[in-house]
Amino acid sequence: MAHDIPDPVRSGPIPGEFLFADGDIEINPGADRLELDVLNTGDRPVQVGSHVHFPQANTALRFDREAAHGRRLDIPAGTAVRFEPGLGQRVTLVPLRGTREVHGIDLTAPGKLDR
Repeated sequence: MAHDIPDPVRSGPIPGEFLFADGDIEINPGADRLELDVLNTGDRPVQVGSHVHFPQANTALRFDREAAHGRRLDIPAGTAVRFEPGLGQRVTLVPLRGTREVHGIDLTAPGKLDR
């Protein structure tokens, strides 16, 4: 019985392999960007993931939450930004896309983001 087992010595496509073109990949092309200054007033580091509705991030972070409504960090999917205690930094936010619904992070604004 013959099986199609990949030969690691043989050249050719590898199952599940992704090949990318040379150059940089632009994230969130054409998105409306907003820069905000954020200060961690807490005594511990705070990490915020790429797709968190930013106004619902840890309350130790001080920033204009109203301006951040409906937005997330402008960073690659699956990554995060770490805010060290007592330190401020500027971040760039982009609008959440898709259905623009947020559930389960915080009870202050569940559901549809567009008012």
